[in-house]
Amino acid sequence: MKTVKLWRPVHGISVLMLLLAPQWGFSAEIDGANTAWVLTSTALVLFMTLPGLALFYGGLVRSKNVLSVLMQCFSITCLASLLWVALGYTMAFSEGTAFVGGLSKAFLAGVTESSVSGDIPETIFIMFQMTFAIITPALIVGGFAERIRFSAVMVFSALWLLAVYAPVTHWVWGGGWLAEMGLLDFAGGTVVHITAGVAALVAALVLGKRQGFGQMALPPHNLTMTFIGAGMLWVGWFGFNAGSALAANGDAGMAMLVTHLSAAVGCLTWSFIEWVRYGKPSALGAVTGMVAGLGTITPASGYVGPAGAMVIGLSAGVVCFYCTLWIKQVFKIDDSLDVFPVHGVGGILGTFMAGIFASSELGIFSGQGLAEGVTIASQLKVQLIGIGATFAYTAVVSWVLFMVIDKFIGLRVSSDEEAQGLDITCHNEVGYDL
Repeated sequence: MKTVKLWRPVHGISVLMLLLAPQWGFSAEIDGANTAWVLTSTALVLFMTLPGLALFYGGLVRSKNVLSVLMQCFSITCLASLLWVALGYTMAFSEGTAFVGGLSKAFLAGVTESSVSGDIPETIFIMFQMTFAIITPALIVGGFAERIRFSAVMVFSALWLLAVYAPVTHWVWGGGWLAEMGLLDFAGGTVVHITAGVAALVAALVLGKRQGFGQMALPPHNLTMTFIGAGMLWVGWFGFNAGSALAANGDAGMAMLVTHLSAAVGCLTWSFIEWVRYGKPSALGAVTGMVAGLGTITPASGYVGPAGAMVIGLSAGVVCFYCTLWIKQVFKIDDSLDVFPVHGVGGILGTFMAGIFASSELGIFSGQGLAEGVTIASQLKVQLIGIGATFAYTAVVSWVLFMVIDKFIGLRVSSDEEAQGLDITCHNEVGYDL
């Protein structure tokens, strides 16, 4: 098994090499196969949000709120795209401090069709990373669905992308302090899933429960729509994880394989638990377990082998299932679409387990190997620091943003508007004309 380098490539590219290459006076030759694969992966990751996540979330809310969720996902896609070009990319990937990148590439200054990032055009790398910046704030929608003002969603998403997502991306993938420590996060356990999950949890706590939560059933209105969205997420996730190798090679192939295995095991594990507890496995449980398996394998996908991935998927199904119950039934928190127990907890679990199953000394469960001189114990220490720092920073900044937005424009719709539904009160339209 090959070992992981001390300076782990960020999505397959060493940030140090990217920063120094222009100074050395040569340019990399573009690799056609790698370019084609990352182009494909970029489309797959965008497909995860539109229409995948939009349909997945849209089916889970009540019919009077379906358009509001679709609109939020669609609008966040547009907003995040523009912000990524203006400031997000440079804050995440330009040379700066250990905590945030500089502004040398604001509005993509200096980027042309001949600019390269490793052996692919830099424009493609920018676009690939943009799709990650799109889906992360879109995931948070599940934490405040059915009760938030559309204006608040847009303002929060914009500020959060710049204040949370871009800095954390720099920490992990842009040569920041967690990258220097050697954190293993191949495709977004900390950057995407922990940040989105924690922000959704904060949103649920700040906005409070939906009307009727804990007193009446608030069932999904269209599980068929949710199933279609879930299938799109599963397919798109291959671009998310395997595309993060930024090359058409064995790393991408293994990442794709372990991603699929973890999703399959997560789905079956969640279904089996429901079958034992309730007598029947639910369709909602099957797709939720699948997403839990996908989210949990994400940070480990470039480091672990097939057997390790199946253990990760099994762990995701069990841990995320019980966390979902505890959040709603024990702590009485209305995280509407289970963003924190699935994505947040899955991101935490997967980031931690990457430090174990990346080791090449676990027999059939071995991965690609840790860096030279690094033990499982020392790697787990780094993983825990990354988890803790991402959790704490995201929680504090998200809470501050919600407080400021609530003070100036208000977060929650009125009780009458909530009862009528956000489709008509926020958008003057209805999802179904029955």
